[in-house]
Amino acid sequence: MDTATLARLQFALTIMFHYLFPPLSIGLGALLVFFEGMYLKTGDKAYETITRFWTRIFAVNFAMGVASGIVMEFQFGTNWATYSRFVGDIFGSALAAEGVFAFFLESGFLAVLVFGWDRVSPRMHFFSTVMVSLGSIFSAVWIVVANSWQQTPAGYHIVGEGLTARAEVTDFWEMVFNPSSMHRLVHVILGAFVMGAFFVMSVSAYYLLKQRFQAYAERMFKIALFFACATTLAIFVSGDLQAHKVGETQPAKLAALEGHFKTGPADLYVFGIVDVEREKVHGLAVPGGLSFLMHKDFDAPVTGLDAFEKRDRPPVQITFQAYHLMIALGVYMFALAFGSLFLLWRGTLFKKRWLLKLTVVSVLAPVIANQSGWVAAEVGRQPWIVYGLLRTDEAFSKAVAAEHIVISIVLFAVIYALLAMVWVYVLNDKIRHGPEAAAHPAPAGDQGVLAAAGARTGRAESM
Repeated sequence: MDTATLARLQFALTIMFHYLFPPLSIGLGALLVFFEGMYLKTGDKAYETITRFWTRIFAVNFAMGVASGIVMEFQFGTNWATYSRFVGDIFGSALAAEGVFAFFLESGFLAVLVFGWDRVSPRMHFFSTVMVSLGSIFSAVWIVVANSWQQTPAGYHIVGEGLTARAEVTDFWEMVFNPSSMHRLVHVILGAFVMGAFFVMSVSAYYLLKQRFQAYAERMFKIALFFACATTLAIFVSGDLQAHKVGETQPAKLAALEGHFKTGPADLYVFGIVDVEREKVHGLAVPGGLSFLMHKDFDAPVTGLDAFEKRDRPPVQITFQAYHLMIALGVYMFALAFGSLFLLWRGTLFKKRWLLKLTVVSVLAPVIANQSGWVAAEVGRQPWIVYGLLRTDEAFSKAVAAEHIVISIVLFAVIYALLAMVWVYVLNDKIRHGPEAAAHPAPAGDQGVLAAAGARTGRAESM
């Protein structure tokens, strides 16, 4: 592989590993607010126990997110020198805002959240939980703003020429509220909320199957289920709005997402295989569906890839498949959430062992959906690293040799594999331990189960 391809591969591997953790932190942070809010409202100690339990999970995930994210910034300087010079002024302001308004807020109140249970008042502790949740969301705000500027640049002018050219901010708020930032931000946050909800549902279903901490598990499952229903419904609305914006600002990406080669009425594919050579898609499609979604007219023309030179077209196959995988998983999660809600209303949800087993493994669905959505968004922007301004093959560091990147990819792979094993081990240990059975009296109806489990899982644990 050439240097540019290897540099892209390294960044993709590191960011995809890192992106396992921030969405989960955002989703769990929001649910912690619900859990502790229920404790303050009802005074029920069970909700305090639940909040303590998920706080430990949140802290482990937060630490992994920080550890895995640091190396990405170094790659900007080592592998992407031209890109760093070009976007430095833009990214510098956005990342500085993240540090000031998000990271310090989240990390500062995290100490109170984890260690302040018996040191501050319940209301102060709840306030710290809200601040941690907001901090994780604010962090996503500035990262998405920076990335969205690459998709739809605004509020800038170009200084210099050739290799010395760089973008400078002329209007900070126009840069922040660039044409795609708010649509993409809402979609990213909702995706994180869905991941947090399904993670809590998965762990709760595991406890219910094992008949451990059942009353705790039922309460956790119900709150996460309502959260999952709301967010899986909202994310479809968000996705539709974002698709309209992509069609307006990045028509080549929209055409690649749907495998639409010739300008004219466009079909909406449920699934398919793209034949790039013959410029057609073999699969199941709704005739004129994309035209209707974009223009409310089945015969309305949609810009195809034929409107762009071949050198300016995104890689169609991977963009198409990643996008449709994300949508398919979104439909699956929506069906699972609302199907479970219907069974909960009928009073039979927790008796359906097959559904609980399905829920346990369905935690993978939002993880894969978030990853595939990122792939579709970033690959669909190609061949531009900054849309319309800087090509990806012109942005890498000319002084870095391919063999150097290969060595660093291998080293990163080893380190990240070790980090992943540590994360899984610690997470598994905390989940198997479960809510602190000895911390408070068991909720009504669960004393027998917790008493039996307490002997083997009730050991004290600190974070």
